[in-house]
Amino acid sequence: MKSSQKNAKTDDNKKKRPQKSKNIRVYELAKRYGMSSRELVAELREFGVPIKNHMSTLNPEMLELVEEERKSKTPKLHAPTDKVPIAAETARDTTPTVEEKEHKSAPEQVEDTPSVPQVQEGTTVGQLGKILGFKGTEMIMKLMKMGIMANINQRLDYDTLQEISNQFKFEVVHKPTLEEKILTDEPDSPQDLVPRSPVVTIMGHVNHGKTSLLDAIRESNVMDTEAGNITQHIGAYHVELENGDVVFLDTPGHAAFTAMRARGAQVTDLVVLVVAADDGVMPQTVEAINHAKAANVPIVVAINKIDVDGARIDYVKQRLAEHDLVPEEWGGQTVFVEISAKERIRVEFLLEMLLLEAELLELKANPNKLARGTIIEAELDKGRGTVATVLVQDGTLKVGDPFIAGRYSGKVRAMINELGQRTREVGPSIPVEVLGFTGIPQAGDRFYALHSERDAKAISDSRQAEHRQARLGPNSHVNLDDLFDHIREGDIKELNVIVKCDVHGSVQAVCDSLRKLSTDEVKINMIHQAVGGITETDILLASASDAIVVGFNVRPTTEAMRAAEFEGIDVRTYSVIYDLISDIHSAMEGLLDPEVREVVIGRAVVRELFKVPRMGTAAGSYVNWGRIVSHQHVRLLRDNRLVYEGRVDSLRRFKNDVSQVQANYECGIGIEGFADFKIDDVLECYTYENIPRKLK
Repeated sequence: MKSSQKNAKTDDNKKKRPQKSKNIRVYELAKRYGMSSRELVAELREFGVPIKNHMSTLNPEMLELVEEERKSKTPKLHAPTDKVPIAAETARDTTPTVEEKEHKSAPEQVEDTPSVPQVQEGTTVGQLGKILGFKGTEMIMKLMKMGIMANINQRLDYDTLQEISNQFKFEVVHKPTLEEKILTDEPDSPQDLVPRSPVVTIMGHVNHGKTSLLDAIRESNVMDTEAGNITQHIGAYHVELENGDVVFLDTPGHAAFTAMRARGAQVTDLVVLVVAADDGVMPQTVEAINHAKAANVPIVVAINKIDVDGARIDYVKQRLAEHDLVPEEWGGQTVFVEISAKERIRVEFLLEMLLLEAELLELKANPNKLARGTIIEAELDKGRGTVATVLVQDGTLKVGDPFIAGRYSGKVRAMINELGQRTREVGPSIPVEVLGFTGIPQAGDRFYALHSERDAKAISDSRQAEHRQARLGPNSHVNLDDLFDHIREGDIKELNVIVKCDVHGSVQAVCDSLRKLSTDEVKINMIHQAVGGITETDILLASASDAIVVGFNVRPTTEAMRAAEFEGIDVRTYSVIYDLISDIHSAMEGLLDPEVREVVIGRAVVRELFKVPRMGTAAGSYVNWGRIVSHQHVRLLRDNRLVYEGRVDSLRRFKNDVSQVQANYECGIGIEGFADFKIDDVLECYTYENIPRKLK
């Protein structure tokens, strides 16, 4: 009885849809013309048709005008299906030829005769001396004057050479590491790229129908004859539809989603936000929206349970609009699909919308190269050892390929697909279980297939050493005690904050107070605020967004404390709101660019001139105020007019090199790049100081 009612309801829906209106959506018209949605959108805009995107609606009058325009004019973007689209031809035409590539690379030959010496990273002190024209002992002495203690055979790292190059005028050449040589991908040729399936994550509040929607999607797999035949423990699976494939990540909520992004993995192409029509926007709904926005991932809203009593579809849309998710029929850009996952109503239409959104993203990959992907999840299996689910995003992964993932290397011993079957190779947008790891990688670690197992082992050893060093050293995330070292680039600085409080009133009060602290120079950016204790999810979001976590009358959970310690996240809890505001205010002052102020530290007057072998002219001077310091800034004044600015190149008392000379003493001064001294010239030695500024 229930089944017949459901079929009758579905038939009624099918009958009613065409009778509602003769309007047609742009993407439906594109199918009629045999075009892509992107091409038709561009063509309609050229005709002057007022549309926004592929979901815009054309009424009968507009459709008639479009038909007439297409008949009278040759479409610029439409091409027969058996020919290559003009856009593709243009892409081919702009591809550089071999001659053009050789012409572009020609300027690099000028480097054969550089204007300044080039010194490679890792050069020894002795080799540096030969390049610069100094004996080994002379080079050691010059480095000692700069505060660099090194022997003749000691190799100099990049930072040290960069510091030395400022004085001796040479160019430091970075020596790429093995990891940089192997894991740096060359751009793919457009001809090598093929479309790939979109990767989708379903998110939303508890009991809003995420699991029901996943079950309905599994049954929509037209290539699968039995419902629920897909193995779920793999953590990801793909559904094969008539118009294309969609890959779904079966992740345990927002924690896994954020954990991957926290480690630099952009896995998800689209997010489906499930909101119950009878419940509306709830705390976890807002949390899901914040996570998706922080990852800069397009959102498709699925309003579920439209068939139950108490469904308020317009109210849900209104609440979501408050979070910048505005439906297209209201003038926004967000795709909304009204569904019933349990009754399987419009689930196929939701999948069709996902394919349309993916079409606009133009997702492509090159299957003809070594695989690149991301670890979705990993575990230690008693019988099989370490097993990790890898989502291949580029290239093709084959059995026997050496690989590196996070800190661990390995060789692909076996691969198992989502049906539990062994497979020999997988291409882009395909999830697969991989066996052969030497350790357990973390969710979000990048996966690279390599040519050499030895190279994979070498990179693994290097990363293991870096990891041990990082655990011993300070963390790299923002904290309130040391914000000055985390000054962000750009004119406007941002301090990202996650706020958790005991009640809604406190959340509003704390957020309002923090917003008032924002200035033209420093901005408070609250990426998430909610009621409740500080959870592990909050810590992962803070790690991904480089934020601090503040709690008012709440405490972190044990899992959150462990995660905060591991991720290096600054978590502060308060019981007095004024203490919270005061600490944030002080942290913001640490983000301000310091005021750079010139400070004159000494003056000397030239009394005599000397000729010094290999150095030129030196000024015999008397320090009449302050002190003159070696290698500091100096300006030469003649009749109170500026003649030259440079640095103190040499400073001597009698025949001895000294670091500084105090007032009332005589000395010999040499200025870098200047020798035209005259008696009674004034040498003014100065430096720069950074003065911390306060908020206005």
